[in-house]
Amino acid sequence: MERNSQKQNLGEDPVGPLLLKLAIPTIIAQIVNLLYNLVDRIYIGHIPEVGDMALTGLGLCFPVIMMITAFSSLIGAGGAPRAAIYMGKGDMDSAEQILGNCTAMLFGLSIALTVLLESGGPAILRLFGASDNTFPYAISYMRIYVFGTICVMTTLGLNMFVTTQGFSKISMMTVLIGAVLNIILDPIFIFVLGMGVQGAALATILSQGVSALWVLRFLTGKKTRLKIRPVKMRVRRKVILPVLALGVAPFIMNLTESLLNVAFNSSLAKFGGDAAVGAMTILSSIMQLQFLPVQGLGQGAQPLISFNYGAGKIDRVKKTFRILLASSLVYTLIFWLMVELFPGIFVRLFNNNSPTLISLTKWALRIYMGASGLFGIQMAVQQTFMALGQAKLSLLIACLRKVILLIPLIYILPFFFANKVFAVFLAEPVADLLSVVTAGTLFTLNINKILAKPALERA
Repeated sequence: MERNSQKQNLGEDPVGPLLLKLAIPTIIAQIVNLLYNLVDRIYIGHIPEVGDMALTGLGLCFPVIMMITAFSSLIGAGGAPRAAIYMGKGDMDSAEQILGNCTAMLFGLSIALTVLLESGGPAILRLFGASDNTFPYAISYMRIYVFGTICVMTTLGLNMFVTTQGFSKISMMTVLIGAVLNIILDPIFIFVLGMGVQGAALATILSQGVSALWVLRFLTGKKTRLKIRPVKMRVRRKVILPVLALGVAPFIMNLTESLLNVAFNSSLAKFGGDAAVGAMTILSSIMQLQFLPVQGLGQGAQPLISFNYGAGKIDRVKKTFRILLASSLVYTLIFWLMVELFPGIFVRLFNNNSPTLISLTKWALRIYMGASGLFGIQMAVQQTFMALGQAKLSLLIACLRKVILLIPLIYILPFFFANKVFAVFLAEPVADLLSVVTAGTLFTLNINKILAKPALERA
């Protein structure tokens, strides 16, 4: 009965209202999840006297956070669409095999990452561009945050299996519970108890721990359609290898975000010092405000696209994509316009007591996000390829913007401009524009061929 109810929901209900129903909770979930990092940065950036250095130190930990997120995506974003496709085909046993294998992999990888990052923390932060002024703040945050890796990976990875079943409100609650708790604990630990950046890290991992318990309880309870069963947690190659193949694209997207942040920080530290690195921390936070709601919209569309692709309802797949594309593009364009017109409003969210940092960041923001208004196109294409199980195309698009274009441009453009800091920030809009054009072209050339083939044949 539950399976028939889901089929009626995803396979028959009007696409527009259904996408809205699925997307609103996932968008809220992405925004709320973003608060984990943004709230830390906002509070830390306003610590009297040392806020700018503490904020810069926290920004140096961002590559580590993205590395952990990358491994969560490798498993969760690789497994959830495949599970949804099998559900669309009516094969619930295979879908639960995927969930069980992914759960075991998330636990194992989180333990390995904790050992690696705890032992290599100081060397990693120096590599990321930490100076003598910012290193104490960075290592203080990183030591505590990394200890909670298993909570972070469980929450991020398994919550995708909640979303893919159509339980978007439950998935929203997963991050909402933790984020609200983090907002409450942050000022208590940072200011009242005087723990500074250590308090911010402790508040974050405690909040993620509560979220992890929530999602585990749901996926082992009575309401879920896919249940975590110990008997299906034995990792099998034929189950996990296709998951890893599909998850490589979001894994690389997040991992290269980590590498990208390292490239930006090291170059900016060389040409502009701690102030430029601090500006980059704020810029990346503002970019996330634009990026993550669109990602949430794509995650809301994913079960709708995957299920109907598996069920052979191609017209519904196409209609979902058209709505996803239009909505994503409108949002990114509006956000881009607001940033270009009123950069100071966004910058002062993170620091209001360092005139040098504020002035530099306002100037850099207009350059850095110069082409971000078009990024909704790439996000819609990327999320649709993922939902259709197209690992190779998703991987290509994931590599294109950051690995092939942006990271090389960060190092190449300073040779052509007298203002080296300007050249580093200019790399972002140049890469954005080229990658959007390429992604749109790839989608136009391949989508009809993909939809003409049976589901999972090329997954």
